[in-house]
Formats: sequence, structure tokens, C-alpha cells
Amino acid sequence: MCGRYVSPDRAAIERAWQIGRSNGNPFRQRYNVLPTTTVPILRAGAAGFELSEARWGLIPSWWKEAKPPRSTFNARAEEAAGKPAWRQPYRHSRCLLPAVGWYEWQALESVDAATGEVRRAKQPFFIHAADRRLICFAGLLSVRGVQGAEQLSCAILTRAAAGRAAEVHERMPVVLPEAAFGNWLAPDVTNLEEVANLLGRARADFEYYRVGTRLNAAKTDDAELMQPLQ
Repeated sequence: MCGRYVSPDRAAIERAWQIGRSNGNPFRQRYNVLPTTTVPILRAGAAGFELSEARWGLIPSWWKEAKPPRSTFNARAEEAAGKPAWRQPYRHSRCLLPAVGWYEWQALESVDAATGEVRRAKQPFFIHAADRRLICFAGLLSVRGVQGAEQLSCAILTRAAAGRAAEVHERMPVVLPEAAFGNWLAPDVTNLEEVANLLGRARADFEYYRVGTRLNAAKTDDAELMQPLQ
């Protein structure tokens, strides 16, 4: 799964993917992005990639209840084509979520030498591209009209972990290579086999290191969170 990640600021995204500067929200880099918050996304625009913002936690276009659905921030890539919440955006409305990397927790046990007591804890790790460049998660996008305005919400597709990321957790976000970005965002790519083939090109070239448990507090958000634990 992917429940926390680090998002770049607007300028870094514009530089990385050659997006023209705009007068949009000058969002800053965030070091502890949580579900239900507003995050930067890339989607198809008239002249290439368009930088927008969306709620991380997809609200299906057919959703009628006042409260958003729960636990719709991740979608399993193996199931997305057939699940009611995911199947429409899987075929017709996809996006990318720019990121510096993501966090995962691993359950660890230690034994107190004096008492023999077994202590259990969850150690957070930061996982990033081996070349330390920005990455993009494959996302699903919902576009709804709410009180005359466009409401965007999204989910991150996940897969079985591969490469070194599998040493930390059994699942990981789908990270697409840049060569697949155009087809992933293209609205005319609707064939299920084509979409699955794009997901099959997901990257596995990642490294990781331990970070401090300050990350566990949802309200913490500073650069120290992603520093290697000494």
C-alpha cells in the first residue's frame, strides 16, 4: 500500500516535466502527505501535461452520500478494472501523482537482554528512486461537478512489491517510467489490455533507508522526517 509520501513543490514539478508556469496555487513541498489531503496531480491537457490538484481519496462520480467514501486512497492494480469504484477512471480518467518517494512501516521485534521481554515496534522507512529523481505514481482520477465547480479526487494504484522495496513491505505504489506517461494520461487509451500493459511497465529501481518515528504523528511535516536515521 501507500499511505504516506513526500510531494514536490510546484516549481520542482514544472521543471521536471517541462510544464509552463502558471498562476495556480504555489504549493510547497510536503514531507508527510496523508490521505484525504489535497495533492498535486498531472493530467492530460490541451497542450500536454496539465498540473492540477485533487483530493487524495477518490470519490466515484456516482457517489451520492454527503460524506466521502472511506479507504479509497489506494486501488489494487490487479482488481481495478472490475471494481465499481475504480473501473470507470481505470479506462477513461487516469492521472499521475508526482512524488519524491514514499514511506512504509515494518514490524520489528527485539528482546530485552535483562528481562527477556519481547518488544514490538513499527520502524518507518523512506523509499526513493535509485537515481533520486522525482517519480510519478499511476493514479485514477474522478471528476465531479459539485455546486457548479469541478471537484477532482484521486487514488494511487498499488502492486505487489518488487526489487528492494519488497524487503520493506509486500505492496508498493505503481511507479510508471516517463516513457509511459503520455499513454497513461491519454483519454483515447481505453482498451483494458493496453492499460494493463502500461501497468506492467512499472519501475522497480528503488532504494530505502530508516527514518525516525516522528513521522508517526500525522501533523508533523518538515524536512527532518525524511532524513536517514543514524
